[in-house]
Amino acid sequence: MLKTVHAGALRLENVGQTVTLAGWVNKRRDMGGVIFIDLRDRDGKTQVVVDSGRNPTAFSIAEQIRTEYVIQVTGVVSPRPQGQQNPNLPTGDIEVLADQVEILATAKTPPFLIDREEAVDESLRLKYRYLDLRRERLQRNLIVRHKAIKFIRDFLDERGFLEIETPILFKSTPEGARDYLVPSRVHPGKFYALPQSPQQLKQLLMVAGIERYFQIARCFRDEDLRADRQPEFTQLDMEISFVERDDILDLIEALIVGMIQAVSLVPLASTQFPRLSYREATERYGTDRPDIRFGLELQEITDLVANSAFRVFAENAAANKPTKAICIPGCGDYSRKQLTDLEEFARANGAKALAWLAIHPENGEIRGPIAKFFTVDQLIALTERLQANPGDLILISSDEKAIVHNVLSSLRMEMARRLGYAQKKELAFCWVVDFPLFEEGEEEGHLAPSHHMFTAPKREHIPLLDSDPHAVLSEQYDLVCNGFEVAGGSIRIHERELQNKIMQMIGFSVETAKEQFGHMLEAFEYGAPPHGGIAPGIDRIVALMCGEPNIREVMAFPKTAQATDLMADAPSEVVQRQLDDLHIAVKS
Repeated sequence: MLKTVHAGALRLENVGQTVTLAGWVNKRRDMGGVIFIDLRDRDGKTQVVVDSGRNPTAFSIAEQIRTEYVIQVTGVVSPRPQGQQNPNLPTGDIEVLADQVEILATAKTPPFLIDREEAVDESLRLKYRYLDLRRERLQRNLIVRHKAIKFIRDFLDERGFLEIETPILFKSTPEGARDYLVPSRVHPGKFYALPQSPQQLKQLLMVAGIERYFQIARCFRDEDLRADRQPEFTQLDMEISFVERDDILDLIEALIVGMIQAVSLVPLASTQFPRLSYREATERYGTDRPDIRFGLELQEITDLVANSAFRVFAENAAANKPTKAICIPGCGDYSRKQLTDLEEFARANGAKALAWLAIHPENGEIRGPIAKFFTVDQLIALTERLQANPGDLILISSDEKAIVHNVLSSLRMEMARRLGYAQKKELAFCWVVDFPLFEEGEEEGHLAPSHHMFTAPKREHIPLLDSDPHAVLSEQYDLVCNGFEVAGGSIRIHERELQNKIMQMIGFSVETAKEQFGHMLEAFEYGAPPHGGIAPGIDRIVALMCGEPNIREVMAFPKTAQATDLMADAPSEVVQRQLDDLHIAVKS
């Protein structure tokens, strides 16, 4: 080895030892006759002192050294002089007095500073990702990711799970997002698909009698990207036979709690994860992925405003359209401009308008454009329902339920951001269960699944499939943390007849179902056990554990929001011969 010890390992107990270090030059300070070098490797940093009086040859080499050079240093560990210790560095009590210095590789000046955290344009960071990854924060994130995955493997191995790889090249089947297609050279005109998830394969493993399967699975989705979405991502894919919903929830809860306690940089808010029904989550928070670190919950006030003189509220109440509100503490003194900004924010999230009431912090007087339409008793009832106090701001939305929920949930998160509630450094998990089996309305004359076509309806709701399908609840469950969905799963359909029925209800003919899913339907004829699974998103969970706002910060080589790799310049054109081999013609 070119080093005998890592740069972050040395302490006072190592004083007097001769060691060899190797790594990158984090900083170099020439004090005239003495050169100080902060040498960095993945483990940490150590100060190296190169004294011209101690070794002139080593000093002359050190004079040539610049930032990010790769060097090897052999020297003696010595305590730092009194008053020169660095309490912010684990190795801050010692330094290495250099006897030999060797330059292993020179380096150009990096396009951004590596030895400190400062704002750098993300496109520049991604173009030079190999340099970005030298930074302490990024290396810390990758270490947390490694430890999390190791914890997962050990945890599941102890509980009888088998880690089994499934194919990357598979059949293209409709599962929501577009598939990435891979043309076959030996079968002209035919294509493989990269898996959006191993959904079908893990269910087939249950038919195969594996009973407890998991995989750290790479998944691919060719969809329009958001700022925090990647075309390829990693999930913990799991499937278990002979289980009910709560068995899976209990298992995952124990896994998540244990993993966070072992490796997370951000603490848990609670080791008990609340379980909210889909209806409860949407009614209280306006969304099925609530951030429960703070209150600001939606309150139903339709009954209180139905008989008011404000025509919009009264007419909506008569048309069974809800009116809901949230109370924002301490914002009753918002200026006209601030309130106008909130009105524009609400419109951008689907509102036709935003109503508001502000309570004076001293005399309790209620002001706002709609205040005159309410009696004193109605205003008192509103403030009591919302538990509003002097100095608070009430934001009100009235429309179709989906619009009201979207507007107020968006405002809830915006106000939490402004007030600092959403920056609270803790991880607050909750389960959302009892989802509808089908989305509201119809899609091209047929029903649309709210999860995927393999999700089982609740057994007691199966009779409703014929009479009232929109009343059917499913065995779907999502795990949510700080407003992000971090895992989704369900108990699956394991009977062919029921699976056939669901496929027909969502628009698959018998022929289409057999063509695209015949392998699964046939497998179910050979004795499929009851089974269920879940797929926690590793990228998102690790980002939360590291306190990072974006999953790109915990991925070694992520792509941009436009699905491009700036470092390798991908996707890129290929030579005509490759296209000819694949029988592909590119239209200009």
